[in-house]
Amino acid sequence: MKIVIETPKYSFWKYNKTENGYERVFFSPLPTIFNYGFVEGTESADGMEEDVVVLGPRLSKGSTLKRDAFDGMVKFLDDSVRDDKKIVYISGFRSSVLLAYYFRLYALFKIFLYVFREGRIATCRFEGIEFRKLR
Repeated sequence: MKIVIETPKYSFWKYNKTENGYERVFFSPLPTIFNYGFVEGTESADGMEEDVVVLGPRLSKGSTLKRDAFDGMVKFLDDSVRDDKKIVYISGFRSSVLLAYYFRLYALFKIFLYVFREGRIATCRFEGIEFRKLR
């Protein structure tokens, strides 16, 4: 599977890849503590490609990785739609506690984002992390 990085580690901006390049979607009060991307050629329940959290060194926007399997899953609900994120571990520090803390805060931020952008309350919820194998 080919993974494309949209948002590099430590970025405050969340990007989405479009036909015109990488578009800023929103500014987050939390910098991403991982690289964030998608699995090319897939589709998830939200109509976009499957999300991937890449743990390891900072990768530049547009970087690609090849993987045969994933190392885990972040269970997430965004606007009442299943929006799980596959986990790929490359190297370095890995903490499910830190990831859980990040995604709990991220869920709260997404609720506020829906209120301010669309004037409505949305159900956004972190539901846990599953690591499939240890390295």
